[in-house]
Amino acid sequence: MKTLSKIAIISTSTLSAVLAFQIVPAAPVKSAPGDAARSIAPYFAPATSVPKKPAADGFLQRWLLLEPINKPNRSNTVFTDSYVRNTFNTEFFPNQFTVIPHNGDKVKVGDQELEWHALDSSNWNVKLFRFAYGLNKPVYAVIFWAVTVVNSPRDIENVRMAVGSNSASIWWLNGKETVDLFGDRRMVMDDSVSKRVTLHKGPNVIRGAVINGPGMSDFCVRFIDGNGQPIKDLTLNLESGGK
Repeated sequence: MKTLSKIAIISTSTLSAVLAFQIVPAAPVKSAPGDAARSIAPYFAPATSVPKKPAADGFLQRWLLLEPINKPNRSNTVFTDSYVRNTFNTEFFPNQFTVIPHNGDKVKVGDQELEWHALDSSNWNVKLFRFAYGLNKPVYAVIFWAVTVVNSPRDIENVRMAVGSNSASIWWLNGKETVDLFGDRRMVMDDSVSKRVTLHKGPNVIRGAVINGPGMSDFCVRFIDGNGQPIKDLTLNLESGGK
């Protein structure tokens, strides 16, 4: 009897413990920061049809940006002159050196369907990492293409295009290669400055390609005069490129 009593006590205790375990409410699952809805705000706003002046220091803030193209690279040390040139000379999409896209245009690059976005940067530099992250696109091991149209009220001779980028990049003015930056680098204002060029009266097309492996991606572009002062009597209008 004593043995049976002990078994009954043990069984009752075990059952109570099991029931107690079952009725304990589960702790609420907290959402990870990355689960929140992503957005390109506050880094970008949609571009409008109203011409936009450069920033106070002359930096160009209105751009057509293509969603990032996948280009696997484990390190930025491979971004030599020859590597970057060979990569950018690859045809990723039709007319990549001549097209002036419109907001919402799409291109096919391999198995990727990518869209162009007409945007105004809220900062003097264009934060490509935030652009890609906000659109839930790849942020590392990618290539970004950028296009803008600079309208000049007159012919302006002996100006220089000044560019900074993270990481390597090449920039073209009216179809001619004008600035290049190679190697693993951080974006620095006026990191590379072109030879003297002429901004023609009317629209001038700037095209750039930026490649990065790991790390952040961004760029900044402006025009400076012979004294290194920014040229600000320009306007940006993405709809005027074909005029």
